[in-house]
Amino acid sequence: MVDRIDISFKRIQQLALPAIIAGIAEPVLSSTDAAVVGNISEYGTESLAAVGIVGSFLSTIIWILSQTRAAISAIVSQNLGAGNIDRLKSFPAQAIFFNIAISLIILFSTYFFIEEIFVFLKAEGKILEFSIDYYYIRVWGFPLTLFTFAVFGIFRGLQNTFWPMVIASVGALINIGLDFLLVYGYDGWIDPMGVKGAAWASLIAQIIMATLALVFLIIKTDVSLKLKKKIHPEVRRLVNMSFNLFIRSVALNIALLIAVREATALGKEYIAAHTIAINLWLFSAFFIDGYGAAGNILGGRLLGAKKYHQLWVVTKRTNLYNLIISLILIVAGILFHKQLGLLFSKDVLVLTSFYSIFILVLISQPVNALGFTLDAIFKGLGEMKFLRNVLIGSTLFGFIPTILICNYFNLKLTGIWIAIVVWVAFRAVALMIKFKKKYYPLAKNDITAFE
Repeated sequence: MVDRIDISFKRIQQLALPAIIAGIAEPVLSSTDAAVVGNISEYGTESLAAVGIVGSFLSTIIWILSQTRAAISAIVSQNLGAGNIDRLKSFPAQAIFFNIAISLIILFSTYFFIEEIFVFLKAEGKILEFSIDYYYIRVWGFPLTLFTFAVFGIFRGLQNTFWPMVIASVGALINIGLDFLLVYGYDGWIDPMGVKGAAWASLIAQIIMATLALVFLIIKTDVSLKLKKKIHPEVRRLVNMSFNLFIRSVALNIALLIAVREATALGKEYIAAHTIAINLWLFSAFFIDGYGAAGNILGGRLLGAKKYHQLWVVTKRTNLYNLIISLILIVAGILFHKQLGLLFSKDVLVLTSFYSIFILVLISQPVNALGFTLDAIFKGLGEMKFLRNVLIGSTLFGFIPTILICNYFNLKLTGIWIAIVVWVAFRAVALMIKFKKKYYPLAKNDITAFE
């Protein structure tokens, strides 16, 4: 009898639920900043637009480089499944060092050109001023976030999503409290800091999260942080995976930045409305990604153990669970769409623009569920090259043509969100076809399923 890896409903929930909470921490940081500054009495709309522009830019860089988390998780989980975990002793420290080194290179390569970057994104006047103020503080949390994500990747590879949940939850709660305290001030004690206060709140939260990540890694795992001169063999695979995911994320974020640029060009009310929509979309995406994380974690381990039938079962279950989650999100969005808009802004023009596109945010949810779940599973399987090609294809042949057509018909913000839906749908369909062609035949021929 071959030992079976637990893929029960209970086990998937044990991995997915903490991953959901951990996953929404980053969008909660950005969404809280947006919601709090959007309700400032003076220049609230401009502040909201600035946080949206900077948030999109930083998310672009973070997403591009945080893909090493998926590569680290895939390598650790596959070695765990194959029974080779003891051979990875020097790998985690080198992987973390790689992450931090790359983050510092990217930080300093953009730091001195940030005004030109924001001007390219169509920011001007007060929006440009606030964007620069917000960026120059919050950017220093960038290497800390990459360090934290690398640690999360190690925990995930070890089949543990609990401690990342604790770290992310603490960071989110601290960020929310500091946002209100620093943005609005405390009478007689702290002067209102506006956009700068939101940036400091995020930075402090990221410092605390990185510190907790280091502490938990030391006391809750046997991972060594001692760097050795001899490069671990898996580092080469990490670099290769990360490079493919880097290219993939560039294509992904080109689409998101084009959306921001197009919305900014329409006017401050439009970029503010787009900021609300994209924050809610990202929140739901990370919410959905919890079950994707379970598929990612179990998928890598099952592939390492060559248990293809169980891999097929996990894929079906996690996609089903996420489709159910997406339907719940749609119902919640329909019931509370007005309240969601009012959380971020009281400006009538902003809210009118937001409500006009919110239906597209809801329509995207089932598509997101399939696309993001399969994306996470493919990362666990180490299929980084294919993921790269799918993202490039969906951006070049899905998103960009759609947004050009929508611009031709002057659909404005609606056109941007139609392009986003098409973009994700392209990815979901491509991943479903690939999985059915490559892994389903392996599942049918898996003799361990009957032992």
